[in-house]
Parts: sequence; structure tokens; C-alpha cells
Amino acid sequence: MDDLDKKSGFLTGGKVTRREVLKTGVIAAAGLTLLPTVLAACGSSSSGGKVTIGNNHSDASDLAGMKAVNDAFSKANSSITLTMNTVDHNTFQDQINNYLGATPDDAFSWFSGYRMRFFADKGLATAIDDSWANVKSNFTAGFANSVVGNDKKVYGIPVDYYPWCVFYRKSLFSDKGYTVPATWDDLLTLCAKMKTDGLTPFAFGDSDGWPAMGTFDILNLRLNGYDFHVGLMTGAQKWTDPKVTAVFQTWAKLIPFYTDGYAGLTWQQACDTLVRKTAGLYLLGLFMTGEVATVDKTAVDDIDFFPFPFFGNAFDAEQALDAPIDIWMLSAKSPSLQADLASAKTYLEFWAKGSTQMLMYAANNGFIPCATDADPTTLSVLTKKAVEIVSKAQKITQFLDRDTRPDFAGANSMQSFLLNFLKTPTQDLTAFQLSIQDFWDKLPVYKG
Repeated sequence: MDDLDKKSGFLTGGKVTRREVLKTGVIAAAGLTLLPTVLAACGSSSSGGKVTIGNNHSDASDLAGMKAVNDAFSKANSSITLTMNTVDHNTFQDQINNYLGATPDDAFSWFSGYRMRFFADKGLATAIDDSWANVKSNFTAGFANSVVGNDKKVYGIPVDYYPWCVFYRKSLFSDKGYTVPATWDDLLTLCAKMKTDGLTPFAFGDSDGWPAMGTFDILNLRLNGYDFHVGLMTGAQKWTDPKVTAVFQTWAKLIPFYTDGYAGLTWQQACDTLVRKTAGLYLLGLFMTGEVATVDKTAVDDIDFFPFPFFGNAFDAEQALDAPIDIWMLSAKSPSLQADLASAKTYLEFWAKGSTQMLMYAANNGFIPCATDADPTTLSVLTKKAVEIVSKAQKITQFLDRDTRPDFAGANSMQSFLLNFLKTPTQDLTAFQLSIQDFWDKLPVYKG
């Protein structure tokens, strides 16, 4: 199966981009219950020597990395037949509950932290303590802790991470005489100057729903601190709290500087405006460099970034930021897992090697390897800077949709709430915040 299979609607090669999938309407038309069928379409009920994987790395550069990894795996493990089933990132994420509860692949790419533990607690993931024992020496304590479930068992292999920062073109800043803002007031002043200069100050695209979460995260971390933010994500704090009101009021000051029509733009399209120098700034994860390279490879060396500016309060010292960790996991309900278990664990252990993670990094420099034996001499200047910034952070979060319940972070919940706010930032925030809290309060009890 090559490219887009028009019957099943999944991707199997490295040539089809996420944008092309959306053009076909296959993913966009998929109903909520379709994902298990879509993802399981390449499944196998083999008696051994095979492994099926569900992959959400759907962008062009990511797919190139996955192809390189899978080719290397197949070369090193010629007796194992590997079948990859790639589904658009957003579809995969929005329908993950149905996927894991139906007939998932043996292994799947996912996220560490709360969202990993959520599925482990629901019995939808398989512990891999035996495999972890073989590879744990290749990870720091921080990465090791990120894949431990509430039952103290291990459920994933950390493969990459990427900080969320504010990106810009160095040549644009030089040509215009701009300086990197250190404070919130500096940022607003810079945005006003960029607007006067005919630029879009902040590139922004939220048609996928999740990009806005990054802005909420950093503003809440800067204004209210790590402990409050984590408490809010887990229900220990209330969305009706005046501290949350302050976040939305502050955010409202930034919205006038956003890209026109942002609600209909993908993050890639927003990124493209930064590449073309029609926008001055862009808040996103380091993975955005993959899109930069796709649009204009010559622009990659002109990209730089800085941590989101500070507010001059007690939380400045935390230097907190989102730095999500991607992992590979084993499902629990794959119909072929019992037969494929040994092969599936071999695949996960292969991902634990620095040489494997560097294959993905070579395709997209935005994915920083987690393995300690990854060759640091081949890391780009931008990657080394990212590592330095993360190392200075006293508090690190995984990202809103990874630090909270999956059923709270989806397209019909938090993504929708944030888009509602962005469309009407002057609305009655008391009523708006109460609607979020009411939604949370009506969710089924989760004791993970």
C-alpha cells in the first residue's frame, strides 16, 4: 500500500503530507467511531514475527523520519514484518479513546505524563517493564519518571522532546532594528512597532484546535505559577478562579496582533507567514523547524527563538515552559498483540537507541532525542540552544492536552472553549469560565 489508500483512508508511505490528506476529505469526513477502523485497517492476526504500529507523525518531514527509522529496523530485524498505519495527528489524538478501546495496532506513538497514565489506568496500555530494564540506562531520571504509571509500572519509551518558545527570523530583526523582548511590556511594545511596520506581529493558526493551548499554558505559568497550573489541569483548582480570569484578560491584549483569519489556518500555514517574513513572531514547539525546512531550507539557519517573556513576579524564577515528551507505547487490545508481543517490544527497544532517535532528528530537527547516547556533535545550533533553555527551566509542563484528561482536552471540549474565547475575547468571562468548569464537573469520575 503506497501513499493514500482510497478505500481505507490511511497513509502508509512517506510521500503524502497531512495537507494532502485533508484535501482528499478522507480524514475530515471521518466520524468519531471511524478511527479504530481506519487505524486497524493494516492490522494483522499473524502468529509471530510481525508488528503493526499506529503512527501520528503525519507531516512530511515526520513521515520521512519514520520511514528512515522503519527501514533501519527492518534491516536490523529482517525476520520481523513491520506494518505502519499513519493517521493525521489531530484525528489520531481526538479519537484515541475509541482507537485504543477497539482494535488498535500493537504499538502506537503517544505522549508521556498524564495522558499516558490515563490510558494505563483504564487498562488500554500494556506495561513494558521487561523491555525498560534492557534500555533504562540510556535515559536520565527525568525521562524515566515521565513513563511511569500510577501503578509504578513502565508504559513507554521516551523518544524526543521539544520546548515551546517564540520564534523569529534573525535577518528580519536585524533589518528592522528589533530587539528580543524580555518582559511582557516589551513584547507588547514590539508587537505594536511590527504592526506599524506593516507586519503581522504574531503568526497564529488554530484550525487544528491545539495551538491555542500553548498560549494558555505559558500565560498561566507566567502569571500564576507551575503549582496552580498543574492543579487547574487536574481539577484541584477551579476554572472560575480569578487567577484564570487574569490569564484571559492578559491574552486579550495579544489577540489584536494575531494573523487575520487565524481560526481557519493550520499551524503550518501560520508558520509559512514567518518564513515569508510577513509575520514577525511565532509561538510554537521546536518541531516547527520541520515546516520551515519544507517551505524554504535556506531559512532554517535564519530561525532563532527566545522563551516567552516574563511578568516581573515571583514566578519568573521558575522559568517554566512546555517541553512535551513523545513516547512509543504498546496497546492492550490489539487482536494481534499476543502473537506479536516479542516483536513489538523489539520495536520499542529499537526506539530507545540514540542512533534511532537521530534518524528522526535528521528528518526534523525540532525533535530533540531523549536517549543519552545520541551523538551531540550532530545537533544544530538551534537544538543546542533548546537543550540549554530546557535545562534552565525549574518547572516543565507537558502541554495542556497532555497534562489533563483526554476527554477534557479534545475538539469538542477545551479546544472549542479556547476558540470561543479567541473569537470573542470581550465576552462575559464569568459566564465563560463557568461553562468550562461546568463541563469539567460533568465528566465521569476518574481516579487515576
